[in-house]
Amino acid sequence: MDAELWLVVGLGNPGPAYAANRHNLGQWVVDVLAERAGVTFKRHRANAMIAEGRIGPMGPRYVFAKPSSFMNVSGTPVAKLLRFYKLPPERLIVVHDELDIPFDTIRLKIGGGPGGHNGIKSVAVNLGTPDFLRVRVGIGRPPGRQDPAAFVLKDFTAAERKAVPSIVEEAADAVELIARDGLEAAQQRFHSPRD
Repeated sequence: MDAELWLVVGLGNPGPAYAANRHNLGQWVVDVLAERAGVTFKRHRANAMIAEGRIGPMGPRYVFAKPSSFMNVSGTPVAKLLRFYKLPPERLIVVHDELDIPFDTIRLKIGGGPGGHNGIKSVAVNLGTPDFLRVRVGIGRPPGRQDPAAFVLKDFTAAERKAVPSIVEEAADAVELIARDGLEAAQQRFHSPRD
């Protein structure tokens, strides 16, 4: 096992029809991280797109991954990648959208239930444990009586789109902070009230 290697997975659905959906926010974060590392994605036999690299010369090593499967079965490629790189679940950071967190809010945790998120449920089932790190990017609840399943598969509103780039950058910062300084330090920064 590589003591400094992290697997960072951005959840989403494959294909251009889903690319701008709220449900693909995790993949946008992983795209930003790969860009920071100056690496490009390539196909991996685990049914995922991966990019390997460091962010900064002294930073930890990362494997950034985007499962090529649909969200509700994304745990299969994640489990295969962990096995391929010989990493334990505690070296996995999953980045995903979260209905139960307000839009423009980031929350970090390890373990816990899936909270109705089928991608997280699939990862936990395939790993045999829920004990992996999560960067949860809030998208808020749907307005009125809109079905949450339909809401996550819609694109962001024009007003939301203005804020999304900075949210994605912050979520990428959170991943780096977890890998460099640990979950508690990252939580102190991202769970503190903003000025």
